[in-house]
Amino acid sequence: MAGASSDSLAAARQELEPIVASGGLQLARDLFSTLDVLDENGPLRRALTDPSWTAERRTGVLRSLFSGKLSDQALEVLSNLAGRRWSGERDFGDAVEQLAVTAVAASAEREGQSGLDRLCDELLAFQRMIDQSHEVQRALTDPQAPAQARGNLAERLVGNGSEEVRLLVRQAVQNPRGLKPAELVRRFAIAVAGRQRRWIADVTVARPLGDEQQARLAQSLNRLFGRELKLDLKVDPSLLGGVRVKVGDEVVDSTVLTRVHDLQRKMAG
Repeated sequence: MAGASSDSLAAARQELEPIVASGGLQLARDLFSTLDVLDENGPLRRALTDPSWTAERRTGVLRSLFSGKLSDQALEVLSNLAGRRWSGERDFGDAVEQLAVTAVAASAEREGQSGLDRLCDELLAFQRMIDQSHEVQRALTDPQAPAQARGNLAERLVGNGSEEVRLLVRQAVQNPRGLKPAELVRRFAIAVAGRQRRWIADVTVARPLGDEQQARLAQSLNRLFGRELKLDLKVDPSLLGGVRVKVGDEVVDSTVLTRVHDLQRKMAG
């Protein structure tokens, strides 16, 4: 999202923060249900983002469709978005999705930092589950299975997970919006971490780390990258030793396997 859309979303986030922060899971559910309608209705998307229409006309269309079907808070959020300028029709839906995820994160945040940590950990664990099992991937993306059935399966897979993670994984599986469910779950985790002003670091080590080792590693990486990180730890014995870290596009690789490969290349000339 760039240009006018990026500016509109940033302004909406700031203006709507009190509503989004207090709306809870009901607001998120309303926004997600609206997103489903938007994704299935091209004429509606175009109407809500048509720059030739006045803001009043766009919000009027929205309210005529959803009044009485959504909470007052959801209508206020959607009307705010409809009154802004968007570079492309998909950007409107992207903004709705991002604000819905923010509402879920804010719900978890009512438990404090621990609530956001828990939700981020749950999302990352679900992503790893999908990535590590081709059977699960097939089941969650089976085009022959009804969307609701796939959503039900996703909820069962999180076991005793929080209500927040259940809502987000169901949304990611039922309406991945052109992405793989694991990719969208990852995007949701990044958004939750972002509410903590943290970045997710993909950290791969050769053997499991204890709590104290993880804490020391986190402190070292925070200093190295100059930002607060949320570690997503994976174990890969083939690395032999050391650690590989990826934060966004930045990669630090000090694994024994990489050093061996570097040495082999140098020896080969």
